Amino acid sequence: MARRLRPVELDFLASAPVRLTFTVEVAAPPAAVYRSLAVEVGSWPAWFSAVRSAVSRGEGAGRTIRLRGGVFFEETVMAADPEARYAYRVDATNAPGVTALLEEWSLSPAAGGTRVRWTMAADGSRSFAVGLRLARPGMGLSFRDAVRRLDRRLTPARHPSPGTGR
Repeated sequence: MARRLRPVELDFLASAPVRLTFTVEVAAPPAAVYRSLAVEVGSWPAWFSAVRSAVSRGEGAGRTIRLRGGVFFEETVMAADPEARYAYRVDATNAPGVTALLEEWSLSPAAGGTRVRWTMAADGSRSFAVGLRLARPGMGLSFRDAVRRLDRRLTPARHPSPGTGR
């Protein structure tokens, strides 16, 4: 059953009781990474294995995300700055314990590609906060794997398939 979450603004990224931030560098340019995050929303399941489906709503103003395992999020896009930033707030979810959630993907040029930083800012019950902190290593691994898969999709010449001899 979906529950409405407390609406938060972008400043919640700095003030949230729980913040998880992960960073990885990829070869793909910022514009290509941004396009996959914000424009080609339906491509998320192809590179982020935790995502079962991703559908843009309202001409890019929101999204519906379904994760493997049955959790879903109804989101509002809060910032869409091509090549620099993509942020969204969760308005409704069936995830237990969460009361507010905002995520930001920050993109910056790096030597030969893009530095991708993902921040999850959250508030919720004590058990939710403890669980999120305990899940940090797994979430970091999931993020890094997803962004590396995205990079392989965006820069196939730099990531030859096994057995191609290149």
